[in-house]
Amino acid sequence: MKDWGTEQKASSEDEDFARFVANVRRATSIDLSHYKETQMRRRLTTLRLKHGYADFGAYFAAIMDNPRLRNEFLDRMTINVSEFWRNPNRWRVLMEQFLPSMIQASPRLAVWSAACSTGEEPYTLAMILDSMGALSNASILATDLDEGVLAKAKLGLYPERSLRDVPKPFADKYFRAENGAYEVDERLRRAIRFQKQNLLLDTFGERYDLIVCRNVMIYFTEEAKQHLYHKFSRALKPGGLLFVGSTEQIFSPAQYGFEAADTFFYRRTV
Repeated sequence: MKDWGTEQKASSEDEDFARFVANVRRATSIDLSHYKETQMRRRLTTLRLKHGYADFGAYFAAIMDNPRLRNEFLDRMTINVSEFWRNPNRWRVLMEQFLPSMIQASPRLAVWSAACSTGEEPYTLAMILDSMGALSNASILATDLDEGVLAKAKLGLYPERSLRDVPKPFADKYFRAENGAYEVDERLRRAIRFQKQNLLLDTFGERYDLIVCRNVMIYFTEEAKQHLYHKFSRALKPGGLLFVGSTEQIFSPAQYGFEAADTFFYRRTV
């Protein structure tokens, strides 16, 4: 026997969230429908209830009126988890197997860290390039949707725990203790251009040698992933490399103009 009261409540909650998604899209150009709904809805429901809003209509009005709540919403929505040298063995593969030939082939290496969060990933790239004598002949773009995390990235100040996977020679060379935290070397900060970007909506640059986009795609729907893989492929120069996260294997990469170059590395073929 159906519980009509429960069904009506669920339907009302579904409509409430659907209106929220539509309102966010109109107001910010952020399309939450590209994210896996169950994960996103659970995350945002927790945030809404934390602040005492009875429904998503009231929560939407609040985040539009209150910059602090709006920034918190963006931070929660964009899943800002980042680490220096995350999965160190993969960075070693990049450093030892791919970058030497890329540096030799390109007089000025074009590198993009997409969805860079608080900056650990582009700073890892900058450390590696500098250690190989290639930083001065490289351009590094780092982008994210969240202006709050970009501000933290530009500051380049991190707690000690963030350095746990940084090889000691790199930690000693590129970080300076500063009032209980660690500051990234100024040369690395100057070498990176941080910029706001909506991956799903904005156009991409072209002719990149290397694009790093790790541990972000897992939150998108399959349709959004396919859209982004095509965009990343077009943004790379032929032979350019896409470096993804450890849970983001691309199945049938040829449909996007890629071939597998190594585990979690894909090369544009055309």
